[in-house]
Amino acid sequence: MLNSRPAEPFDQRATMRAWERLLSGETTDLPAGVRPEILRSWQRCQTGGTDALAAGAPSVPRPDTPTRSCELLEAASDTLDQLGRLLDGTGAMLLLCDGEGVVIRAMGDPSTREKGREINLEVGGRWDEEAIGTNGIGTAIREGRPVFVHACEHFCAGIKGWSCAAAPIRDPFGFGTIGAIDLSGGPGIFRPHNLALVAAAAREIEALLGERHRQERERLLAAFIDAGASRGPDDAVVILDRVGRVVYSRNPPQGGGLRDGLLKVGQPLLDLGPHPSDTQIVAALPPALQPSGISPLILDGERRGTVLHLPARTKPRPVSAEIRPRAGTAEPPLPIVGASDIFLEAVDLARRAAEAGSSILVQGETGTGKELFARLVHASERHKADAPFITMNCGAIAVELVASELFGHVAGAFTGAMRDGRPGKFELAHGGVLCLDEIGEMPLDIQPYLLRVLESRAIYRVGDSRRRPVEVQVVAMTNRDLMQDVSSGAFRADLYYRISTLTIEVPPLRARQGDVPLLVDHFNRAAARRLNRAPLRFSDAAMALLDGWSWPGNVRELRNVCDRLHVLVRGDRVEVSDLPEPMRRAPTLPSRPGEQSLDEVEETAIRQAFAAARGNVTRVAAILGVSRPTLYRKMRQYGIRRLTD
Repeated sequence: MLNSRPAEPFDQRATMRAWERLLSGETTDLPAGVRPEILRSWQRCQTGGTDALAAGAPSVPRPDTPTRSCELLEAASDTLDQLGRLLDGTGAMLLLCDGEGVVIRAMGDPSTREKGREINLEVGGRWDEEAIGTNGIGTAIREGRPVFVHACEHFCAGIKGWSCAAAPIRDPFGFGTIGAIDLSGGPGIFRPHNLALVAAAAREIEALLGERHRQERERLLAAFIDAGASRGPDDAVVILDRVGRVVYSRNPPQGGGLRDGLLKVGQPLLDLGPHPSDTQIVAALPPALQPSGISPLILDGERRGTVLHLPARTKPRPVSAEIRPRAGTAEPPLPIVGASDIFLEAVDLARRAAEAGSSILVQGETGTGKELFARLVHASERHKADAPFITMNCGAIAVELVASELFGHVAGAFTGAMRDGRPGKFELAHGGVLCLDEIGEMPLDIQPYLLRVLESRAIYRVGDSRRRPVEVQVVAMTNRDLMQDVSSGAFRADLYYRISTLTIEVPPLRARQGDVPLLVDHFNRAAARRLNRAPLRFSDAAMALLDGWSWPGNVRELRNVCDRLHVLVRGDRVEVSDLPEPMRRAPTLPSRPGEQSLDEVEETAIRQAFAAARGNVTRVAAILGVSRPTLYRKMRQYGIRRLTD
């Protein structure tokens, strides 16, 4: 609680004498009682020509509050309200300022606020050091750390009857100071813990801003991917949020007025008023970012972002049927074998999701090839040629070792720990992709720590207090119904929504009409190369039986069958009699649902997905593993006019 009893932590007379001597031209041998940060500020004020006799701060008329200030106000609202309720009768007032020291909200003890108006310590007052000299707000912003300024320590004579403690509010992405929070009142309100109070409030506001930015960024990226706003993999794209901050960039031009010649996530490019027009946005952009096209991103019926389409810097890359190995690596190319719409749409979604950089959840039955999609993410242009690809099977590690495997440990952290410690999977994957297989098996007590790492982008090794930043794109994979696990309490809801920013549904083989013969050919040739022999030939009846099988083990089962045939078949031709007994025993050729009636299967799947998603089109598209345009086309095809039909 604030305490109104007088407190004189400094020798006010000595401080006043030092100020008078400084103004008279004496710059050396000032009394030792003047704190270094105060002396530095005084000297800045004197060098800058600040009027030492100023009676109060100037006003800044602002017809349109910048959007970034509005965002700061929104994020700080709850924190300010909670603190404000404690200030009645304390003689103190609380102020929120923007990065230029302009007050954008004031609250607190009514009598103190009335006195504050006499010196323009109210909304619209400008309290940077250039305007009103040494003071809590301006000096905290200039020094970049919490400060208190007590009575005679103020530079301007008109405000020496005040005491204030202030802390800067920093941009969550590291782009400087964006505001300050200040506690002010008469000299009697000063207590050392007031500084801790505003510093804690500033950190809380920063955390709230960071979380709001993260959620907004992920929603904008999802909207960008969902809308198919990219014109191709070589399209130069920059996405801005509603305050003109960079959300995502691909193939941007360099130089031309850009900071460090580069674009970085979170970098502020614009600071316009609310609801700017396309013309205003383009006019405010640096020369290098003048777009060839511009399109809005709409969330909740409101424009919340902007996509800038820029001239591509590179020639179009040829479309390939493989994930090509990175330059300088010995990795063989990964095959993308399939021609069915449902499979190719999942592949396309994986490639676009990779560019977004957010966490990705890959869902699919056992054996569908989920790791292929994780490697698609790793092979994207977003990651450097030598970026690591680290995998971890969450269900194959002893529960007590999961934390050390993920986060690493220091020497002596636990019995059996390595003598010199060891980095965990997150550190090993820094700059690349971490593939967490069987994420549904992650122990419940470890899940909060994983969530914290995903949100803070930093880890602490087991037994260590050192914070280690990590930049990792996480691809989580599962064959379980995680939503069911969330409902049953076996999986944390907050972690689920964090890892499922973008969800890829890998279709089962039985739904991939026409892909079985292609896969048979691929695995047949691969086995032949491995065994240094000619590929097998399949009779029409044998191929029909393979194509009609339901493949409960999916692609993995098909690969195993091909490998088995190369070992057991005598000669070079595969007949029905060579196929596994379960296939031959079937009274009739098992038909996949697609052969039974592909249209019926698709229509039923769409209606069931709508029921499960309660009519949410985006969620339905994610469940089915298709894009929204494809979903709308299928709805028209099957006459699904009402979402709950």
